[in-house]
Amino acid sequence: MEWTRLMVLDLAPGEVYAHTSGECEWIVLPLSGACQVRCRALPKPASPAFEARGPGQSPGSGPEEFQLHGRDGVFSGITDFVYLPRDADAEIRSATGGRFALAGARCETRLPARYGPAADVPVELRGAGHCSRQVNNFAAAGPGGFDCDRLIAVEVLTPGGNWSSYPPHKHDEHHPGEESRLEEIYYFEIAPHGDTPGLGYQRVTPSPAGKTDILTEVRTGDAVLIPDGWHGPSMAAPGHDMYYLNVMAGPGATREWLIRDHPDHGWIRGSWDGQDVDPRLPFSRTEDHR
Repeated sequence: MEWTRLMVLDLAPGEVYAHTSGECEWIVLPLSGACQVRCRALPKPASPAFEARGPGQSPGSGPEEFQLHGRDGVFSGITDFVYLPRDADAEIRSATGGRFALAGARCETRLPARYGPAADVPVELRGAGHCSRQVNNFAAAGPGGFDCDRLIAVEVLTPGGNWSSYPPHKHDEHHPGEESRLEEIYYFEIAPHGDTPGLGYQRVTPSPAGKTDILTEVRTGDAVLIPDGWHGPSMAAPGHDMYYLNVMAGPGATREWLIRDHPDHGWIRGSWDGQDVDPRLPFSRTEDHR
């Protein structure tokens, strides 16, 4: 992937992961567990594309420290998070252990390291009926959203038996005001049913601008890379709620999420009129402050 990055860390109790941002901005997002994050800005690189925005931290000064309360799991609530700028070193430490996602994007601008409270994450319910899903817009693009240079990232939770990312849509061409050019990564976790592991399915079909063609079973820990193509549906098997983390970035001068629905399936949006949102939504926010 040219623009998007994703790492998932499984940390044992007391384990420390040393991270270097390089040319990318990153968000540390707890999937399960709590952690401490230390970040230290490095000296300004010689790249002519580099610029800094915001007060930030003076390169070479002492590290900034952030405590993430996290959550018990992706279905138990919304989490807080930390933004790490490009050209910085960081340490992620978990006293009790856990799983942590690092969502990243190649960028030019260094923004300040910042903490994102769980209580400030906007929650959106999309679709209706069997197309209902919940979107946690923790780093969505748009006015009032969390500020990043290029990174766009959201969490989507889909009740078992529902179709998400539907109708199929794409964002692999630049059409001003209509469609933005964005790569995308989907990272999945699927709720078990008792001792039975969960599963789901992801479809990506070729578009005029791309050739990606995927129909794959997904389970907890799987990721699907989408450099181009119509993507959707994301199918949650009955009895198994589906979670996915979307990581997006692209070359456009404006950080925006503009999509185009598949012409054969866009009509489904009109069928939602008069339908109720799935009563299983929204998922709980009770883990905002563990």
